[in-house]
Amino acid sequence: EMLEKVKEILTDYTEVPVTEITLATDLVNDLDLNSLDVVNIVVVFEDAFGIEIPDRAIRDLTTVEDIVRYLETYV
Repeated sequence: EMLEKVKEILTDYTEVPVTEITLATDLVNDLDLNSLDVVNIVVVFEDAFGIEIPDRAIRDLTTVEDIVRYLETYV
């Protein structure tokens, strides 16, 4: 499932256990990621799913749900 793949990737960048990451999890406020972390994670998603995520879309990816919805739409 897409959510599980997203959570797996995110756990490489945060100390938060995968079991605590939900659709409502905020990348900055809950996972303590900074903007550079988010950009690096987007690159991993691009590689993992074989897509390109435009810069203008990145700023809209603030929660795990945003990422899952984006990937489900474009993958």
